Amino acid sequence: MNQSVKKTNELDFNPFLFDPKTPKQNSIISIEFFHNDIKYFYEVEFFKKAIVTEELYFHNPNKANVFKRKTNLLNQFTEISFGSKISTDKVFEKTLEANTLWNNTVLGGYLKTNIDLRELQEVVDWFKNYLSPLVYTRTELEGFVTSRIDNNEISKSDVVTILKKADFNISDIIIQEEEKDIPDDFIEFLKKQIKAPSDKIKELEEKGKLTAVNIEFEHTVNNTKYTLPLEFESQGTRRYYGFAGLLALLINNSTAFPIDELEASLHPDLYLHFILSFLLNSKNSQIIATTHNREILDNKDIFRNDAIWFTDKQETCSTELYSLTDFDSSVVRNTTNILNAYKSGKLSGTPNLGDTFIDLSL
Repeated sequence: MNQSVKKTNELDFNPFLFDPKTPKQNSIISIEFFHNDIKYFYEVEFFKKAIVTEELYFHNPNKANVFKRKTNLLNQFTEISFGSKISTDKVFEKTLEANTLWNNTVLGGYLKTNIDLRELQEVVDWFKNYLSPLVYTRTELEGFVTSRIDNNEISKSDVVTILKKADFNISDIIIQEEEKDIPDDFIEFLKKQIKAPSDKIKELEEKGKLTAVNIEFEHTVNNTKYTLPLEFESQGTRRYYGFAGLLALLINNSTAFPIDELEASLHPDLYLHFILSFLLNSKNSQIIATTHNREILDNKDIFRNDAIWFTDKQETCSTELYSLTDFDSSVVRNTTNILNAYKSGKLSGTPNLGDTFIDLSL
């Protein structure tokens, strides 16, 4: 959906590489979502150099097409047609086609026009305001939360309140900015990494200084206050600091947040506390998380079957994704212990391990 894409840019993705046919085939991504009580279905087919097809449907109340897009790869021309329930004019359609490059989505092309179309704007708003970027590492999460506290997008007092409820003896968060001199070799390193120096690098070179953000946590022990730099805190404390910021966002806003390895560096009780805090206090938000903590399968009071999905590595090294609801009553009943069924291999998704004897003498 990037509106600043150039026609020479390649799409930033890598296809499945363990099959000689796959890199030569188109990839397809589709998503279903609700926005303002309307169900949408969006699908895009693409390869490295171009988007081949793209379509959007909505249910209001019956399923209807919003648009279909097809790219002619020979002349790099994009053709967009709208459904019968969508009111547009020829000026808008031609403008949209002109702004939709062959390697850019219709939604990205729409962002470059000065014409409004409610059905497209609703979808653009959902992607922009509801679907948040994936959180991979603890460092990324810390930086994300700190920057939003600093910009008053997250209330610092909310984060402190959440940390206190999670048994962290933290009474305040102190965020300070200071300018530091930039070493000359750092500028040279950046120039080597980026062949054509960007405006940002030139600006850093001229300024000669870099703004650093320092974070300290204030701990109150026996009525005495102590401050501790973030880097001195435990991995669990730093991880939950990020989670506390996310929780404040999820409670106060309507947003979806993907998190990789939700359980990383967290005690199992703290992990469960975070999930329960989210479920009991958030109204219109969603967490999409990966986890290796299989013990959650033993807690039917928290998770519905349709909220649990498994990944299973195939013989081809590809990964199959399927839901707990995909199993019929011969495998999963209301009385089934899901954790035991998973551990026994009935639900797949477990490693195919060899024996533990290792002979390194040969």
